Amino acid sequence: MTKRVLMAMSGGVDSSVAAALLVEQGYEVIGVTMNTWTDDIPEEIQMNQHSGCCSIGAVEDARSVANRLGIPFYVMNFQGHFAGTVIDYFIAEYVKGRTPNPCIACNRYVKFSAFLDKARQLECDYVATGHYAIIGKDQQYPDRWLLGKSQDRRKDQTYVLQNLTQDALAHTLFPIGGMEKLDVRRLAAKYGFVTAEKPDSQEICFVYDNDYGRFLQERVPEAIQPGPIFNTRGQVVGEHKGLPLYTVGQRKGLGLTTSKPVYVTALDPERNAVIVGEDEETYQGGLLASDMNWIALQSLQEPIRCTAKIRRMAEEAPCVVYPEEGGGVRVRFEEPQRAITPGQAVVFYQGQWVLGGGTIDRAID
Repeated sequence: MTKRVLMAMSGGVDSSVAAALLVEQGYEVIGVTMNTWTDDIPEEIQMNQHSGCCSIGAVEDARSVANRLGIPFYVMNFQGHFAGTVIDYFIAEYVKGRTPNPCIACNRYVKFSAFLDKARQLECDYVATGHYAIIGKDQQYPDRWLLGKSQDRRKDQTYVLQNLTQDALAHTLFPIGGMEKLDVRRLAAKYGFVTAEKPDSQEICFVYDNDYGRFLQERVPEAIQPGPIFNTRGQVVGEHKGLPLYTVGQRKGLGLTTSKPVYVTALDPERNAVIVGEDEETYQGGLLASDMNWIALQSLQEPIRCTAKIRRMAEEAPCVVYPEEGGGVRVRFEEPQRAITPGQAVVFYQGQWVLGGGTIDRAID
C-alpha cells in the first residue's frame, strides 16, 4: 500500500528536492506551505521571494515546484498557533533576560506537533521536511528511534531538532539528510526548479529585517527600559538601552570606552543590569539546564560522558552530564566554554547520534 506523506514546502531548494525524492521513491506526496507570517509584515517584504519561508513569494515558489512534480499543493494557516507558541515565547524569553532560539520552538510546537496532527487528520503516514538530519536505529539503543547528524556536517540541523519525540521521529522523513548541499542544488537544477539557485534563509522568519531590537521595541516597549552597566567588580561603567537588546558574549553596541575590549558576561533582570567583563571572563566551566528531551535515552539515571553544543554554530565540546533533581542536568566541560547563554539550547551527542538536549538556565563555575 502506498504511503502518504505531508511534505512541508518552505519555498526553498531543500524542501523542493526533498519532495522530488519522495515522489521518485513512490510515496503519495501532498505539498503544504505553512502560513505563519503575521499581518503586520509589509506587503513588499511578503512578496519578496528571498524573504524566507512562508512569505507570499516563497508560497509561489513552492507552488511552482509542486506543479512541476504533479502533486497537490495547499497553504495551511498556522498563524495563531505560531504566534502563541513561537513569537510569544521569543518575546517572553528576551524580556526575562534570556536569549531564545525560535527555530527550536517552531520545530517543537509547529512542524513536528501541530503539522503532524494535521497529517494524521489527512490520514498521512508521515510528515517530511528539508532538514539536514537523519533518523535511524542503532544496536546500542535498539528500542529507540534516533536522530543523527546529516551527511553534510556543515549544514547539519540536529541542534534545532533536539526536541523531537519518539512519536515524531517514528512518523517523520528527512529525504535529503544523506546528501551534500551541493548535490541538492544540482538535483534542483536537473529538475528545473525555480528554487535551484535560491539563497538559504538566514534570519528568523518573523523578524523580516533581522532587527530584533526594532521588533521587541514595537511589541513590548514597556520592557525596553534603560539601566546600569556594571563591570564584574560591581562598578557602574555605563548605561544600557534596555535589557532585551543585549545577549551574553556581545561586544558591539555597548557604548563604552575602555582600555581593553569588554563583553557582556551576564544579564541581571532583577536589577535591570548588564554585566560586562574582559574576554577571559566570558568563559565558564559548566552549566545547569532543564526542560530536557532525551532521544537515545529514556532518561538520564547516572552521569554520562559525551560531547555538547551550547549554540548552533559552536563546536562540540567534551563534557560529563550529571542528572539533577527535577529532571534537569548539570554539565561539566573538560575545557571552559565561552558565552554560555541562558535560553539557548544545549544538545548532547555520542558520535553521530543525538542523546538529547535541554534549555540552558545558567552558567556555573
